[in-house]
Amino acid sequence: MKKYNWGIIGTGWIAHEMAGALQASKGEVYAAANPNEDELKKFAAEKRVKHIFTNPDEMIKDPNIQIIYIATPHTFHYDYIKKALNAGKHVLCEKAITVNADQFDEVEKLAREKNLILSEGFTLYHMPIYQKVRNLIDNGKLGKIKLVQVNFGSLKDYDPSNRFFNKALAGGALLDIGGYATAFARMFLSKQPESILTTVKFFETGVDEQSGIILKNTHDEMAVMALSMRAKQPKRGVISGTKGYIEISNYPRATEAQITYTASAHEESHETITAGKTSEALEYEIQDMERYIEQGHDDGELSISRDVAHILTSVRTSWGMKYPFDEKQFFVN
Repeated sequence: MKKYNWGIIGTGWIAHEMAGALQASKGEVYAAANPNEDELKKFAAEKRVKHIFTNPDEMIKDPNIQIIYIATPHTFHYDYIKKALNAGKHVLCEKAITVNADQFDEVEKLAREKNLILSEGFTLYHMPIYQKVRNLIDNGKLGKIKLVQVNFGSLKDYDPSNRFFNKALAGGALLDIGGYATAFARMFLSKQPESILTTVKFFETGVDEQSGIILKNTHDEMAVMALSMRAKQPKRGVISGTKGYIEISNYPRATEAQITYTASAHEESHETITAGKTSEALEYEIQDMERYIEQGHDDGELSISRDVAHILTSVRTSWGMKYPFDEKQFFVN
């Protein structure tokens, strides 16, 4: 496989993880950018970054870089994605890839026009366990899928000034952690949901603190999600069908799935399947990203990201929650 140089925009905790994964898989981090020079220099020294830029736009222009990884707050994703694609770079962007569905549709179209790879940093797309789970479901072992249940609860420190609670930075549980839950749900529904019921409890800054969301599609499959940002929950997903159910803990970086087969109301059998390593989650992302460049994108993955963007936008619209930069309300078509 060809050697690809990666450039990282942002130096927060997830950028630190990605830099470590790049070191482990490629032996180096080619470049990093952050307008905060002090933070950038610390990051570069710790991660042995070869080239640093205080202006991310200048890094994007570097002809030696093929892949841009975006690890900034959500509000900056859209602009950096467009700049990178227009500069001929492939893009791996952290979730939420954009803050609304219109932005997603625009950058997806741009990537296709430029014949470039655009991918969202959902680790669950890349964990090997999901290929085994998908194969099991496709082979009919669970029968007809009826219901997906998924939780994600994070306990953020009480700090109204933190970006997690900042409306101007697209804060709130929905975009911070809700994308993972929604992506999990959508992966195991055979069709995009058309009916959405939801309720929300807002934080004092006006962002969503916790919510309940029910999705239903025209195949009568349902997903039930619970999100919270001030109450810890287990990261747990359950996929239920007419012949059994699968329980997956720590589903964003899962390595194990517990299967219960229900031959009848009174007869059960159990199976455990395993694959992959949690510690290598971002290395799987790197491998898949470079494979997409070589072989073409997994359109199934990109279509899930598209559907997730539309679901999250529809949910937020139903709450009447607008960010300061929203020009209009958005709806799922």
